[in-house]
Amino acid sequence: MNDDDEIPESVKRLFSEREPGRMIGRGHPAGDLLEAYEWRVLAEEPGHLRIACHLPDALRNPRGVLFGGFTATYVDLAAIFSCRAGEPAEGRRHWLDTVNMRIDYIEPITDAFEIDNRVVTRRGRMVWVESRFLDRDERMLAFALTTLREAAG
Repeated sequence: MNDDDEIPESVKRLFSEREPGRMIGRGHPAGDLLEAYEWRVLAEEPGHLRIACHLPDALRNPRGVLFGGFTATYVDLAAIFSCRAGEPAEGRRHWLDTVNMRIDYIEPITDAFEIDNRVVTRRGRMVWVESRFLDRDERMLAFALTTLREAAG
């Protein structure tokens, strides 16, 4: 989407109605599942986004650990937002499609954590993002590499 007029009002509200220091407001289906409206932005600059996340009980497996399938949902949302980090929320946007994702699970995620996302490179409409899940002691819990493609406008 190249023109602001093409962006649905519901999408615009995700950014305009977010609280200061938050990544997104309420109303995004996956974001609401993850309770992303509660995440705190710790660092943001072009190509880099670090966020503090929590682990809702509904996303835990019977052992109390983040269910692996939901890890990908965290990665997907955080990677997409890192591509737009440092840009004005009201700026023009292209839709981003996830075309590949690889996740390495290193340690169980049982509590609050941070995701440090960095755009590794951009080439044409393709963007590669790495995401590191870190505990309070900066130990890596999971590592992901995501390939995104800007949708044709």
